[in-house]
Amino acid sequence: MERKRFSVLFFIKRSKLLKNGEAPVRVRVTYDRLYVELQLKRSVKVPLWSQEKEKSTGKDRNSVELNHYIDALRVKFYQIYQDLELEGKIISARAIVNRYQGKDETFKTLYNVFKEHNDNCRKLIGTDYADITVRRYDNCLKYLMELVKRDYKVDDMLLREVNGELVRKFDLYLKTEKHCAQNTVIRYMKCFKKVINLAIANEWLTKNPFAGIKFHEVEVNKQFLSQAEINRIWQKEFRIERLELVRDVFIFCVYT
Repeated sequence: MERKRFSVLFFIKRSKLLKNGEAPVRVRVTYDRLYVELQLKRSVKVPLWSQEKEKSTGKDRNSVELNHYIDALRVKFYQIYQDLELEGKIISARAIVNRYQGKDETFKTLYNVFKEHNDNCRKLIGTDYADITVRRYDNCLKYLMELVKRDYKVDDMLLREVNGELVRKFDLYLKTEKHCAQNTVIRYMKCFKKVINLAIANEWLTKNPFAGIKFHEVEVNKQFLSQAEINRIWQKEFRIERLELVRDVFIFCVYT
């Protein structure tokens, strides 16, 4: 399993000097190419700063204190990173910075949001949803997490990490690994898209990973129903009143 890159970089803002003429010191915490920057309550004279060493080259008291602070903060960020790993938490640059600032968040993840959606649908079986529809959502989640584990080497992923690449990979996975027909693939992709739209509506996700991606159903040459098939539909009992109405209207249309 490839280890994702974690780094801590200290630097100064030469273009935004403080009133005392010194440059503010900033830190950039990066994990897996995503980063968060913080401005520290420290500053340094521009000529004294060494970007190569990420420290002040001065020998005065302020420079010595600043360098000790930078060393301690670097150790602190790496310790937080290791703690999150040991705790089995989902790691991100934001999670590391939030832990440092004492405001850990419970980040929304793809599995948790999808699972909560499916559980809510399950409670509405017989009123708003048919059992087969909920089973389709469950299968969609199962296949999606199989793909995430295979290609991303994780059991779950942050919701905000879901992108167009994952959407396209899932489409390919359903066709090549699950051997789903095109229209079945479309049904699963609609399940996935519904959960993503829910996340966007709740402001858990700011970008739509389905943007610019279109799926086309294949026209199916449908055969006429036999009398036996019509009779089975007529005699079928539904737990959802809406489906009973659809059945009755369909049977009425067949014989009129």
